[in-house]
Amino acid sequence: MKRGDLAELAGSCGLGAWTAFGVLTVVVVGHDGMPLFGDADLLSWCVAHRPDVAVAFARGVTATGTGVVPYTLAALAGVVAGRTLRQRALAVALSLACLGAGQALRYAVMTLVARPRPPLTDWATHASGWAFPSGHTTTSALTAGLLIIAVRIRAPRGWRALALAVGCWGVLVGLSRVYLGVHWFTDVVGGWLFALGWLGLCLGAASRWLPQEWTPGTPEPTDATTP
Repeated sequence: MKRGDLAELAGSCGLGAWTAFGVLTVVVVGHDGMPLFGDADLLSWCVAHRPDVAVAFARGVTATGTGVVPYTLAALAGVVAGRTLRQRALAVALSLACLGAGQALRYAVMTLVARPRPPLTDWATHASGWAFPSGHTTTSALTAGLLIIAVRIRAPRGWRALALAVGCWGVLVGLSRVYLGVHWFTDVVGGWLFALGWLGLCLGAASRWLPQEWTPGTPEPTDATTP
Protein backbone atom coordinates (compact mmCIF):
# COMPACT_ATOMS: atom_id res chain seq x y z
CA MET A 1 0.00 0.00 0.00
CA LYS A 2 1.33 3.43 -0.93
CA ARG A 3 2.00 5.92 1.82
CA GLY A 4 -0.55 8.39 0.48
CA ASP A 5 -3.27 5.74 0.38
CA LEU A 6 -2.43 4.53 3.89
CA ALA A 7 -2.37 8.08 5.25
CA GLU A 8 -5.76 8.79 3.68
CA LEU A 9 -7.27 5.56 5.02
CA ALA A 10 -5.88 6.10 8.51
CA GLY A 11 -7.03 9.71 8.53
CA SER A 12 -10.52 8.77 7.40
CA CYS A 13 -10.84 6.07 10.06
CA GLY A 14 -9.54 8.44 12.71
CA LEU A 15 -11.91 11.21 11.67
CA GLY A 16 -14.86 8.83 11.68
CA ALA A 17 -13.99 7.53 15.14
CA TRP A 18 -13.55 11.00 16.57
CA THR A 19 -16.80 12.15 15.01
CA ALA A 20 -18.59 9.30 16.78
CA PHE A 21 -16.69 10.11 19.97
CA GLY A 22 -17.76 13.76 19.69
CA VAL A 23 -21.41 12.77 19.31
CA LEU A 24 -21.20 10.45 22.31
CA THR A 25 -19.50 13.15 24.37
CA VAL A 26 -22.25 15.64 23.53
CA VAL A 27 -24.88 13.10 24.58
CA VAL A 28 -23.05 12.40 27.87
CA VAL A 29 -22.76 16.10 28.65
CA GLY A 30 -26.37 16.71 27.61
CA HIS A 31 -27.55 14.12 30.13
CA ASP A 32 -25.41 15.60 32.92
CA GLY A 33 -23.29 12.45 33.07
CA MET A 34 -26.20 10.19 33.96
CA PRO A 35 -26.28 6.58 32.70
CA LEU A 36 -27.15 6.20 29.02
CA PHE A 37 -28.84 3.50 26.97
CA GLY A 38 -28.16 0.15 28.71
CA ASP A 39 -25.52 1.46 31.15
CA ALA A 40 -27.52 0.86 34.32
CA ASP A 41 -28.87 -2.55 33.25
CA LEU A 42 -25.43 -3.83 32.27
CA LEU A 43 -23.89 -2.65 35.52
CA SER A 44 -26.68 -4.31 37.51
CA TRP A 45 -26.06 -7.58 35.67
CA CYS A 46 -22.33 -7.40 36.39
CA VAL A 47 -22.88 -6.73 40.09
CA ALA A 48 -25.25 -9.71 40.29
CA HIS A 49 -22.79 -12.09 38.58
CA ARG A 50 -19.50 -11.76 40.41
CA PRO A 51 -18.09 -15.09 41.60
CA ASP A 52 -14.74 -14.68 43.37
CA VAL A 53 -12.75 -16.29 40.56
CA ALA A 54 -14.25 -13.96 37.96
CA VAL A 55 -13.54 -10.90 40.09
CA ALA A 56 -9.94 -12.01 40.58
CA PHE A 57 -9.53 -12.55 36.85
CA ALA A 58 -11.07 -9.16 36.05
CA ARG A 59 -8.77 -7.44 38.54
CA GLY A 60 -5.76 -9.13 36.97
CA VAL A 61 -6.81 -8.08 33.47
CA THR A 62 -7.63 -4.52 34.48
CA ALA A 63 -4.23 -4.14 36.17
CA THR A 64 -2.53 -4.59 32.78
CA GLY A 65 -4.33 -1.54 31.40
CA THR A 66 -2.33 1.03 33.33
CA GLY A 67 1.13 1.69 34.74
CA VAL A 68 4.28 0.12 33.36
CA VAL A 69 2.65 -2.64 31.29
CA PRO A 70 1.20 -0.47 28.48
CA TYR A 71 4.44 1.52 28.13
CA THR A 72 6.48 -1.67 28.02
CA LEU A 73 4.22 -3.07 25.31
CA ALA A 74 4.31 0.22 23.39
CA ALA A 75 8.11 0.10 23.46
CA LEU A 76 7.96 -3.52 22.28
CA ALA A 77 5.78 -2.38 19.38
CA GLY A 78 8.54 0.02 18.37
CA VAL A 79 11.16 -2.71 18.54
CA VAL A 80 9.03 -4.97 16.35
CA ALA A 81 8.24 -2.23 13.83
CA GLY A 82 11.83 -1.23 13.10
CA ARG A 83 14.31 -3.16 10.98
CA THR A 84 17.57 -1.49 11.99
CA LEU A 85 18.74 -0.24 15.37
CA ARG A 86 18.12 3.35 14.32
CA GLN A 87 14.61 2.55 13.05
CA ARG A 88 13.80 0.70 16.25
CA ALA A 89 14.95 3.59 18.43
CA LEU A 90 12.81 6.01 16.42
CA ALA A 91 9.81 3.65 16.44
CA VAL A 92 10.06 3.19 20.21
CA ALA A 93 10.15 6.96 20.70
CA LEU A 94 7.16 7.48 18.38
CA SER A 95 5.15 4.71 20.04
CA LEU A 96 5.77 6.08 23.52
CA ALA A 97 4.97 9.61 22.34
CA CYS A 98 1.72 8.43 20.77
CA LEU A 99 0.68 6.67 23.96
CA GLY A 100 1.75 9.46 26.31
CA ALA A 101 0.19 12.27 24.27
CA GLY A 102 -3.00 10.26 23.86
CA GLN A 103 -3.24 9.76 27.60
CA ALA A 104 -2.69 13.46 28.25
CA LEU A 105 -5.36 14.47 25.74
CA ARG A 106 -7.81 11.93 27.17
CA TYR A 107 -7.20 13.28 30.66
CA ALA A 108 -8.00 16.79 29.47
CA VAL A 109 -11.26 15.60 27.91
CA MET A 110 -12.14 13.62 31.04
CA THR A 111 -11.62 16.70 33.22
CA LEU A 112 -13.77 18.88 30.98
CA VAL A 113 -16.64 16.37 30.79
CA ALA A 114 -16.44 15.52 34.53
CA ARG A 115 -18.79 12.56 34.37
CA PRO A 116 -19.38 10.83 37.74
CA ARG A 117 -18.55 7.16 38.11
CA PRO A 118 -21.13 4.50 39.05
CA PRO A 119 -22.11 4.32 42.73
CA LEU A 120 -19.22 3.44 45.03
CA THR A 121 -21.21 0.54 46.48
CA ASP A 122 -20.92 -1.26 43.13
CA TRP A 123 -17.12 -1.03 42.93
CA ALA A 124 -15.04 -4.19 43.14
CA THR A 125 -11.69 -2.44 42.69
CA HIS A 126 -10.05 0.91 43.32
CA ALA A 127 -10.60 3.80 40.91
CA SER A 128 -9.96 7.54 40.86
CA GLY A 129 -10.87 10.55 38.76
CA TRP A 130 -13.84 11.13 36.50
CA ALA A 131 -15.39 8.43 34.35
CA PHE A 132 -15.54 9.50 30.68
CA PRO A 133 -13.72 8.32 28.68
CA SER A 134 -12.30 5.34 30.56
CA GLY A 135 -8.55 5.71 31.11
CA HIS A 136 -7.72 1.99 31.31
CA THR A 137 -9.77 1.38 28.17
CA THR A 138 -8.12 4.17 26.21
CA THR A 139 -4.62 3.20 27.30
CA SER A 140 -5.01 -0.50 26.53
CA ALA A 141 -6.71 0.21 23.19
CA LEU A 142 -3.92 2.57 22.15
CA THR A 143 -1.32 0.01 23.19
CA ALA A 144 -3.11 -2.80 21.38
CA GLY A 145 -3.37 -0.65 18.27
CA LEU A 146 0.34 0.12 18.31
CA LEU A 147 1.19 -3.58 18.64
CA ILE A 148 -1.20 -4.55 15.84
CA ILE A 149 0.29 -1.89 13.55
CA ALA A 150 3.79 -3.12 14.39
CA VAL A 151 3.14 -6.79 13.57
CA ARG A 152 1.32 -5.76 10.40
CA ILE A 153 4.29 -3.68 9.25
CA ARG A 154 6.59 -6.64 9.63
CA ALA A 155 3.85 -9.04 8.43
CA PRO A 156 5.24 -12.23 10.01
CA ARG A 157 3.52 -15.53 9.45
CA GLY A 158 0.44 -15.71 11.61
CA TRP A 159 0.21 -11.94 12.13
CA ARG A 160 -3.58 -12.13 12.06
CA ALA A 161 -3.59 -14.50 15.03
CA LEU A 162 -1.24 -12.20 16.92
CA ALA A 163 -3.37 -9.19 16.08
CA LEU A 164 -6.51 -11.00 17.22
CA ALA A 165 -4.92 -11.96 20.54
CA VAL A 166 -3.72 -8.42 21.18
CA GLY A 167 -7.08 -6.98 20.18
CA CYS A 168 -8.90 -9.34 22.56
CA TRP A 169 -6.66 -8.17 25.39
CA GLY A 170 -7.53 -4.55 24.67
CA VAL A 171 -11.24 -5.34 24.61
CA LEU A 172 -11.07 -7.37 27.83
CA VAL A 173 -9.40 -4.54 29.73
CA GLY A 174 -12.25 -2.23 28.78
CA LEU A 175 -14.95 -4.74 29.67
CA SER A 176 -13.26 -5.47 33.00
CA ARG A 177 -13.84 -1.85 34.02
CA VAL A 178 -17.59 -2.31 33.62
CA TYR A 179 -17.55 -5.72 35.29
CA LEU A 180 -15.73 -4.30 38.31
CA GLY A 181 -18.30 -1.51 38.57
CA VAL A 182 -16.00 1.49 38.17
CA HIS A 183 -17.21 2.60 34.72
CA TRP A 184 -20.39 2.80 32.72
CA PHE A 185 -20.29 0.90 29.43
CA THR A 186 -20.50 4.16 27.48
CA ASP A 187 -17.30 5.27 29.24
CA VAL A 188 -15.63 2.22 27.72
CA VAL A 189 -17.12 2.84 24.28
CA GLY A 190 -15.85 6.40 24.52
CA GLY A 191 -12.37 5.10 25.33
CA TRP A 192 -12.38 2.79 22.31
CA LEU A 193 -13.54 5.55 19.96
CA PHE A 194 -11.04 8.03 21.36
CA ALA A 195 -8.17 5.55 20.96
CA LEU A 196 -9.15 4.68 17.40
CA GLY A 197 -9.34 8.35 16.49
CA TRP A 198 -5.96 9.17 18.00
CA LEU A 199 -4.31 6.14 16.40
CA GLY A 200 -5.74 7.12 13.03
CA LEU A 201 -4.27 10.59 13.38
CA CYS A 202 -0.86 9.29 14.48
CA LEU A 203 -0.70 6.59 11.80
CA GLY A 204 -1.78 9.03 9.12
CA ALA A 205 0.95 11.48 10.12
CA ALA A 206 3.58 8.74 10.32
CA SER A 207 2.56 7.34 6.93
CA ARG A 208 3.21 10.68 5.27
CA TRP A 209 6.50 11.30 7.06
CA LEU A 210 8.21 7.93 7.38
CA PRO A 211 9.94 6.17 4.45
CA GLN A 212 8.08 3.73 2.19
CA GLU A 213 9.66 0.65 3.80
CA TRP A 214 7.69 1.39 7.00
CA THR A 215 4.39 1.00 5.17
CA PRO A 216 2.44 -2.12 6.27
CA GLY A 217 2.94 -4.99 3.86
CA THR A 218 6.29 -3.80 2.49
CA PRO A 219 8.48 -6.93 2.07
CA GLU A 220 11.68 -7.36 4.00
CA PRO A 221 14.84 -6.40 2.12
CA THR A 222 16.59 -9.34 0.43
CA ASP A 223 20.09 -7.94 0.77
CA ALA A 224 21.89 -10.17 3.28
CA THR A 225 24.01 -7.21 4.43
CA THR A 226 20.98 -5.29 5.66
CA PRO A 227 21.15 -4.97 9.49
